[in-house]
This record gives sequence, C-alpha cells and structure tokens, in this order.
Amino acid sequence: MKTIILTGDSRGVGLSIARELLKKGYRVIGLSRTLSTEVELLIKKFGSENYIHINYDFSDVEGVKNLYKKKLRPLTKEKGIYGLVNNAAMAYDDIITNLNYGSLSLMYQVNVFSPMMITKYILRDMLLSKVKVSIVHISSISAHTGYKGLAMYASTKGAIESFSKNTAREWGHLGVRSNVVCPGFMDTEMSATLSDDQKNRIFNRNSMKCPVEVEAVATTVSFLLGKEAKCITGVVVPVDNGTI
Repeated sequence: MKTIILTGDSRGVGLSIARELLKKGYRVIGLSRTLSTEVELLIKKFGSENYIHINYDFSDVEGVKNLYKKKLRPLTKEKGIYGLVNNAAMAYDDIITNLNYGSLSLMYQVNVFSPMMITKYILRDMLLSKVKVSIVHISSISAHTGYKGLAMYASTKGAIESFSKNTAREWGHLGVRSNVVCPGFMDTEMSATLSDDQKNRIFNRNSMKCPVEVEAVATTVSFLLGKEAKCITGVVVPVDNGTI
C-alpha cells in the first residue's frame, strides 16, 4: 500500500483529499493542528492502519525536522513515502496599506517555509528508500488574477508554484514529479468571512458562475499522484470553473 503524506487534512479541501485518497486505496498520514470529528470518522471507516493522523502546527518551521525524523520516518521506513500533498495553509486578508509584518510572517511560515521544509525531508527520504515521489502543492487562483485584499496571500501561493516548478526540474532525473493544483474560489471555512454579496461577485468572475467543488480538487490531486499522470510534472493545473 502506497503512503501519502497530506498536510492540512482536518477540514475543507484537505479532508476531501484524504477521503478521495483512502477510497483509491492509499495509506494516508494526515497532518494538521487538530484532530477533527470528520477525520475521526474516516479513521473508523478505513481503519487506523490506513489513516494515521498526527497533530502538527505548521507555524513551527524549525520543528519539521523532528516531525519527519521522530514521527514520519518510523511510520514509513519499511516501504518509503510515495507522495506528498502540501495543502495546509492560512489566509491573512487585508489591503496592502494595512500590511502587518507579524501576520505576514506567520502566513509565510505556514504557507511557504514549512511546505518547503517538509518537501526537503520527503526528497531525502526518497534518496534513502529509492521510491519515486510525486508531490502536489495546493495553490490558489488568487496567484493568477487579482482580488482586493488578497495580495499577501496570493504572494505565498506564487512562491510555492515557483518552488514546485524548480523542484520538478531539479529532481526529475530521479523520477520525482512535482505539480500544483490551483483551485478557484470554493465555499469553505477559509471564505467564511466573506459576505454573500462578496462571494457572489467572486463566483460571477468564473465561466460557470458558481463555486468550485472541493471534490473536484480532490480528484485532480489523486490523478496527479497516480501512474496515469506519470509524464506530467512541473505544471499548474487550474480547477477554477474557468475563472477570467
């Protein structure tokens, strides 16, 4: 059974990805700050051997090394790690003239620095286990089209897209694939602070005039991880209902 490391598995897109990967027969090790009721239900359904959850706060960038060495490596050293899905993220929304360094720094720790660090250790694990790794990062349509108040958040997603493309180029000769799934706006907890009017104006910017379904994002992630996508690397795949 192939093991996938999934960050931010407790809710929203991450939870949907976890569900999809478990249905496809993967073993999932999920990482997020808390163990949600929904995750507990999935563990009961698929079994604690197939779905392992570890509480971890990705604002602790320095702790990623110990997370890998003391928790992930012991769970995966027998067969190695097949895939990594970097989904954990936080949003700091404000206009640029109100930019707060502390909030910006925290968001970069969670959205950029920790994903880079865990990628580092997954790649090192690959060198030890000789397993060809597939990496999928979750980005945002805000990195490609402007939205008021999202400049700082969009910058983190732009950074991770560039990181992914260069990872693909640097490690492709060893069979590593690195891709990005770029969802459009979804009606999730991360957009809960928006009013109905704001949501409608955002959703009207896409060709289908509706929010992106989280399940569509999850199935795209599953596809990119699988053998069907063995020749796809270094790309950004939009799942955005045709946002313009």
